[in-house]
Amino acid sequence: MMNTMQPRIILLKEGTDTSQGVPQIVSNINACQMVVEAIRTTLGPRGMDKLIVDSKEKVTISNDGATILGLLDIVHPAAKTLVDIARSQDAEVGDGTTTVTLLAGEFMKKAKPYIEDGINSQIINRSYRKATAFALKKIQEIQVTVKRDDPKEQRELLKKCASTSMCSKLIAYNKDFFSDMVVDAVMCLDTLLPLNMIGIKKVTGGSVTDSQLVKGVAFKKTFSYAGFEMQPKSYKMPKVLSLNIELELKAERDNAECRIDNVEEYQKIVDAEWNILYDKLDLMVASGARIILSKLPIGDVATQYFADRDIFCAGRVTQEDLNRTVKACGGTVLTTVNDIRDADMGLCELFEEVQIGNERYNLFKGCPKAKTCT
Repeated sequence: MMNTMQPRIILLKEGTDTSQGVPQIVSNINACQMVVEAIRTTLGPRGMDKLIVDSKEKVTISNDGATILGLLDIVHPAAKTLVDIARSQDAEVGDGTTTVTLLAGEFMKKAKPYIEDGINSQIINRSYRKATAFALKKIQEIQVTVKRDDPKEQRELLKKCASTSMCSKLIAYNKDFFSDMVVDAVMCLDTLLPLNMIGIKKVTGGSVTDSQLVKGVAFKKTFSYAGFEMQPKSYKMPKVLSLNIELELKAERDNAECRIDNVEEYQKIVDAEWNILYDKLDLMVASGARIILSKLPIGDVATQYFADRDIFCAGRVTQEDLNRTVKACGGTVLTTVNDIRDADMGLCELFEEVQIGNERYNLFKGCPKAKTCT
């Protein structure tokens, strides 16, 4: 019986805050206030931008609340809830991240004197819930109904919403130009509005008004070999083959050993390596594909082989761009070239490579499987 009555010993790390009750609530409010003060000056069209350098010495200049809070190294558990609030607002609405953080901070600031006077926090929470119900009721009274049967009116309302979101951003002076582009991009999507089907590519040089909307998939030209320039740069109704295989001769392993006693055996090894590559290339050409994309490198031999047969190829395509192309054009990402079927390949109305700024981009337009834009 004596062993069961032994007191429990709890070991805490040095510097652990063990305060409870009112002091802990006040400490939480003070920590949140420090975070709020860090982004208070970014609110509104006259808000200032923040320059943040992270632990990897990456420099970010922004006045977006969710971006700034995500870059801050916040340790306090209560203050981290403000970051969650901003992220939720950004995911659900896409705007007002700074506003919700400041409102949460002001609510806690106003409640702090009552906490210090001994009023129970549950009573304050109950009052805030009543205020929330009153605010929602008022919003329902002044809400504006969107007429979906009138596309013109719906577009104007969406444009106003986009312009309002841009008032406090760096592109505020060009909000009319970009609001039209943003609305066009959203109207290109399906009814479910999958935002991951909107690609954003950044090109250095030129003015912001040189930005353009491509109704399809676009990604920057990947690394290529000399034979690439001999390939056609425009196709109509081409079949698109997406791969995740390497199309070049691989280097021998460092710890591999092959013993041969004559030159003929060595030549057979070399011929076998080339035959493996050419067998893969022959199967791809026989499939009827005119555009071949691969996540892994496409070597100089394969590039020249495709160029001789008027086939466009691109290796080292990023995973994001490859997945978006597959979703838009159809087909699947193959890991083998054996038994390629028509269902495994995608299709688009027009493919072309164009010069945009200082970069060259591959454009897929008229994608049948999913509506997308860049």
